[in-house]
Amino acid sequence: MKRLIVPIAPFLLMLGQAFGQGTPPGKEQKMEKTEYVTFTLSGKVTRQAVTFKNRYGITIAADLYIPKNSDNGSLPALALSGPFGAVKEQSSGLYAQHMAERGFAALAFDPSYTGESGGQPRHVASPDINTEDFSAAVDFLGLQPLVDRNRIGIIGICGWAGMALNAAAVDKRIKAVATTSMYDMSRLMAKGYFDKLTTEQRTNMLEQMSQQRWIDAEKGTPAPSTNNLPQKLQGNEPQFVVDYFNYYKTPRGFHPRSINSNGSWTATSALSFMNMPLLTYINEIAPRPILLIAGEKAHFRYFSEDAYKAADGPKELLIIPGASHVDLYDKLDIIPFDKLTSFFNEHLKSGKPAQKEKVAAYGSAN
Repeated sequence: MKRLIVPIAPFLLMLGQAFGQGTPPGKEQKMEKTEYVTFTLSGKVTRQAVTFKNRYGITIAADLYIPKNSDNGSLPALALSGPFGAVKEQSSGLYAQHMAERGFAALAFDPSYTGESGGQPRHVASPDINTEDFSAAVDFLGLQPLVDRNRIGIIGICGWAGMALNAAAVDKRIKAVATTSMYDMSRLMAKGYFDKLTTEQRTNMLEQMSQQRWIDAEKGTPAPSTNNLPQKLQGNEPQFVVDYFNYYKTPRGFHPRSINSNGSWTATSALSFMNMPLLTYINEIAPRPILLIAGEKAHFRYFSEDAYKAADGPKELLIIPGASHVDLYDKLDIIPFDKLTSFFNEHLKSGKPAQKEKVAAYGSAN
């Protein structure tokens, strides 16, 4: 059987992160002076490598950030992950460290099948299992002596923002949820950019991935996607591809375990996302509060805006003036940490019910 080439490479390039970015396994890129984390570690917090298992028995690797001199049982806690294809040493770790500096126990984790977490085969994503990863992180946090288990929230970044909202809908222990630069990965993969994927295009994509399964079954291993970030920019790429490249492929954000920096999703990873909409029950997050943060110039800003419209109960939409999608990965002068802190301080009060709906906020970062 001949290997089928999916005839949608330009489309997937437009989608950026839909299937994968980077170099196929076995051809890893090397970069000098890659630090263990892509940000400067803080002296105000402690950082501990931890592991725990999710409901499917997969071992999840995480870094737990704790403010120094904390009292037992007193801390509100946050579980964080994202972006899609990143690792805990990138954006989620940066967010966790800064939230720990502000008084939270913050757990940045690698989703199943990625980074230092378990699961075989590698570089696979699942709307169900990756939603469960957030709940498993809540399990872990709630067992820590320093944490008040009635004061746990979650933060999802980029593609893991949709999983965070999905987790909050089903897991009622999550008292508040915030997202930044949200992608709804199931909508993106199933419907394309601005929902412009035609039925014929969708059918062709599913046919190609279905046929790819025969090839994978015969070889006994899933093939990597070939629709990845370029190793060098040619000068004619869309701006959001340039933005991704400038984060994942340069010392700014490169990490050897990051799929987006140095690997590839499997060629069939999109199958389950195309069949299982993530935000079907977003209205069931209510009455718990939602904070959605997006850059004014983000190419997928409409995901956050549409999620805001679909959600019931307390909700807030914050658009950061002049910011792009990737700016919210690591730009400390742009990420609204003060807003995240006030949001979770307000809503992670033990026994405190969520308040009435807030009007969408368009304004400055903090």
